Amino acid sequence: MTEALRTATGPESPADAARDLAAWRADRERDLRTPHGWLSLTGLLWPTSEPRRLPGLPGEWWVVDRTLYTRPAAGDTAVLTGERVAEQGPTLVAVDEGRSRVLGTFLPEGRAGSGAAAGKGSDGAPGADGGDPDTDEVAVEVVLRTGRYGLRPRDPRAATRTGFTGVPAFAHDPEWVLDARVSWYDEPERVTVGAAQPRLVHHVQVIGEVDVVRGSTVTTLALTGTLDEPTLLFSDEADDVAPWRVLRIDLDAGEGEPGTLRLDLNRAVNLPYAFTEFGTCPAPVPGNHLPFAVTAGEKAPR
Repeated sequence: MTEALRTATGPESPADAARDLAAWRADRERDLRTPHGWLSLTGLLWPTSEPRRLPGLPGEWWVVDRTLYTRPAAGDTAVLTGERVAEQGPTLVAVDEGRSRVLGTFLPEGRAGSGAAAGKGSDGAPGADGGDPDTDEVAVEVVLRTGRYGLRPRDPRAATRTGFTGVPAFAHDPEWVLDARVSWYDEPERVTVGAAQPRLVHHVQVIGEVDVVRGSTVTTLALTGTLDEPTLLFSDEADDVAPWRVLRIDLDAGEGEPGTLRLDLNRAVNLPYAFTEFGTCPAPVPGNHLPFAVTAGEKAPR
């Protein structure tokens, strides 16, 4: 391993830090509220090798030779559309392990009229009947997890989105801005971790370690992500928090001691699985547990 120094801009007053955090949290909640964002998930469906309908989706779906297929089905009242969708089918789509893409959208029956183009003008804007594609249409996301293709409808009318009132969080506390000694690996190490869904795994790259000091306790945690955008995925002993949270480390977020990373745990956030039962998020690297309560960052939203 090699140790590295990461430095950033000068110190910030507690009042300024609290205001910055409030603005940052407001931006995050706006992102969560986007029509087809993480709060819009309404299912996680697993096609098989046999063409068949899936609940809530138009057409038939199946998987052959690591490729997902779909085609229209007789009696459909909704039609999947998009640049990648063949009008008459079949449509073929492939994604890399651990990745996803939105294949297309459809308008469920009973929303803003009928047919794939209902509610839109010729320019794609809301039509005369008042339909709005941003909040009427359901997007279909394709994921590949542990070698299996899954489908997640993203519906702007999902209860998790329409009922969203914000993410509960601890108040800003400067005591949770920690300078942690960092050691960067010469080469990333590939580690297999669990997932929020049973029988799924993720393969992550461990790029280094940090030593988190709290009182007399020193805990070494693995860093994942990239050298430009390191992340710390961890669990801890706090009540009213999700089973694990993530800190995306801003390398320009304050000046620490030489050979350290500044960890602002006030910005620890929930992964999508904390908001919806359809998340497939990776679990922390084994051993990435802080043996004390981190009373900072986001609390469990449900």
